[in-house]
Amino acid sequence: MQIFNSSRIGVAQGSVDLFSDFEEGGDMWTGEGSRARSQWIAFDRPFAVPPMVHVSLTLWDMDSARNVRADLAAENVTETGFDAVFRTWLDTRVARVRISWMAMGAVIHDDDWDVI
Repeated sequence: MQIFNSSRIGVAQGSVDLFSDFEEGGDMWTGEGSRARSQWIAFDRPFAVPPMVHVSLTLWDMDSARNVRADLAAENVTETGFDAVFRTWLDTRVARVRISWMAMGAVIHDDDWDVI
């Protein structure tokens, strides 16, 4: 559990198309084995400390003739953004993926100051 020591909590959210390999013949659609795609997501404003980030699939277009194997994670979370990482493996074929995300955490305010 993350406990915020701030009366100012910020919530940022967004949606992004991670890839569309069906149209381009990319390795998520044509390849086999372990594959991953990562995209840096930048927040509009920085948080005071790394926020909690939730990611979810909002569109997944998969080959129906194969098993669906997918892992989605927020990695390398900082005050300014995070990496959205989608992974698959074995013979799963992924045509395209869109994710949505939400970040919650303490934010900096003009009234905050640090005594040096």
